Amino acid sequence: MADRQLATLVRALVAPESSDAALWASLRRHTQARIGLGRAGSGLPTRHRLELQAAHAAARDAVHSPFDPDAVAAALTGVPTIRVRSAAPDRLTYLQRPDLGRRLDDIDRAHLPRDDWDVVFVVADGLSSRAVHDHAAAVIRETAALLPAGWRVAPVVLAEQARVALGDDIADALGATLVVVLIGERPGMSAADSLGAYLTYAPRPGHTTDADRNCLSNIRPPLGLTHGAAAAKLATLMRRARELGATGVALKDESDTALGAAPPDPR
Repeated sequence: MADRQLATLVRALVAPESSDAALWASLRRHTQARIGLGRAGSGLPTRHRLELQAAHAAARDAVHSPFDPDAVAAALTGVPTIRVRSAAPDRLTYLQRPDLGRRLDDIDRAHLPRDDWDVVFVVADGLSSRAVHDHAAAVIRETAALLPAGWRVAPVVLAEQARVALGDDIADALGATLVVVLIGERPGMSAADSLGAYLTYAPRPGHTTDADRNCLSNIRPPLGLTHGAAAAKLATLMRRARELGATGVALKDESDTALGAAPPDPR
């Protein structure tokens, strides 16, 4: 009798753990978030600790890996490109002085072809050159293919040591009405290859703020926004920005609703 009671007690104690483990395993299949990792004493189990350290190393590599404009230009075969730098002379200065990453190098500014451009695409290394190398060219190609006929698209600008606001300076120098900055986003512990797209209408260097921009984030198929989905959203926003004469808080992304998707649950 005692043995039977002991066995029942053991099953009662073990079963919840087994059930919880199965539940967490099921949930982890749907997210890259680190959930239900368990513990070893007061810390993480060794396997999960090593995975965390590897992710941290990948994030550091993404920030410090050099931008390869030749690779992006090669992926944009047939599309004219121009290379520029920010006022930050090197990576260390770029990381320590964000303000310099927002200003265009004076010499490079003089070589930008000013004209009545409707839009300029800027490929900026940002904080993840890997994201730019993997996704920027495809997003530009697919977005340009969706723009109305007759739009004047400036040569693609490949910018080194660049922050988002460098696009304001570039568009102002070119005379472009719209600027789309495709930039490597800050790496997280689950994603080191996420691309962001920032759209700004009539940018004014030193005056345009983040409230004046529209942003598409987490472009990184297959786990994030696909190139095609990003291009469709971006092209829709660009057309509406021209009609409205504004971006940012004045321009709402309703592309999902326009495509027939159900509206978000307001609760």
